[in-house]
Amino acid sequence: METLEELKRRIESTKDLQSVVKTMKALAAVRIRQYEKAVESLGDYNETVEMALRVIFLNRPQIMLGARPGSRDRLGAIVFGSDHGMCGQLNDQVVSHTLNEIVRFSQAGTRNRFIMAVGERVRGRLEDAGQPVDESISVPGSVTGITPLVQDILVKIEAWHDKKGLNTVLLFYSKYISGASYRPKTVNLLPVDRKWLSNLREKGWPNRCLPMFTMDWELLFSALIRQYIFVSLFRAFAESLASENASRLASMQGAEKNIQDRLRELNMRYHQQRQTSITEELLDIVSGFEALKTGNQ
Repeated sequence: METLEELKRRIESTKDLQSVVKTMKALAAVRIRQYEKAVESLGDYNETVEMALRVIFLNRPQIMLGARPGSRDRLGAIVFGSDHGMCGQLNDQVVSHTLNEIVRFSQAGTRNRFIMAVGERVRGRLEDAGQPVDESISVPGSVTGITPLVQDILVKIEAWHDKKGLNTVLLFYSKYISGASYRPKTVNLLPVDRKWLSNLREKGWPNRCLPMFTMDWELLFSALIRQYIFVSLFRAFAESLASENASRLASMQGAEKNIQDRLRELNMRYHQQRQTSITEELLDIVSGFEALKTGNQ
């Protein structure tokens, strides 16, 4: 049986762990909001890019929309996960979704799939599932760290295109919904979605002042598509990081409940042990008193 001192130490250790869990919950909640705001800020930026594309369509209505369809026997995929644990099933879910979607989107065998993993945990899950990983990068620790990594990925996508002839690139990440919920999502990054471009072309201009541009339209179009790709990658990072923290928040909530239950159990055992100890001491005193009383008689 544990002594009172041992129980007291266990209670203090459990309280320390509870404090750590509460801190992690607070950090996860704060970070979720930071990444939510980053996604919201992309809305205005994306709208600006789309309006600029509409300007091109207004002035060049004859241009063909979209690139040629990418080859279905060679595929590039970027999978967003986490570097750290304590985020529930996030990595397992996104890897399962990725492997299912790759089969649906492409006829490429394992050797003709070029995979980039964002996060060591998701890299490990992919390799455990038998999918080799060609490139891997770490997950940024904050919103400010996203932009440099997006730029690195753009360079690697260009290298895929130039050296491996890849025209089809998919993004797989966890889209944040609300609270502690998220779901896996697929984005067809390249080739650019023709339906999306067609919808932009069909939208009317919001007023009578029709805009114009003076630079070469092909250069402008290429620059705007690059910005669209930048926005898509940035959103994937931000959504994935928000989902990671949402999953961690849910894990910490579960851990906090377990710790509270454990504390109640330990406190109950401590009080029972203490009461037993007090009772035994009282019995010893009474027994001693009775012995002395009998001896004096």
